[in-house]
Amino acid sequence: MAQKPSSQQGVILLEALIGILIFSLGVLALVAMQAVSVSNVSNARYRTEAAFLANEIISEIWVDRGANYSNVAKYAVSGGTTGGAPGADRWVQKVQTLLPGSDTYPPEVAIVTPAAGGRQVTVTLRWKAPEAVAPSNHVAVAFVSDP
Repeated sequence: MAQKPSSQQGVILLEALIGILIFSLGVLALVAMQAVSVSNVSNARYRTEAAFLANEIISEIWVDRGANYSNVAKYAVSGGTTGGAPGADRWVQKVQTLLPGSDTYPPEVAIVTPAAGGRQVTVTLRWKAPEAVAPSNHVAVAFVSDP
């Protein structure tokens, strides 16, 4: 007497294939999460560099104002061109070295004299990471008092 074929044949193979599919999707999700993590770390590094660079030029202006207050205006930077302060020229070169795309989006340092006296310094840094769609920016505003 011949045995009837079981309606369960191939179920184990099907379960194994579904298990492999679920495992593969999990691995792909981990790889995608790792790529996003690397991108976020890179962006955080650029934001940190921008904050340090802005603080650096503000500190240099703050220190130089004690020696010669008229030099403060020479730290103004527009379109990557400085007002003649040697520290500003070095700073622009450093920005262009550390922040990608900052030659396309040059740094700006605006110095204005408010009615209350002193100087208001606004530092704007822009950069575009290699994988970014739009440029990022960092703005720092400081008030430099009269010596």
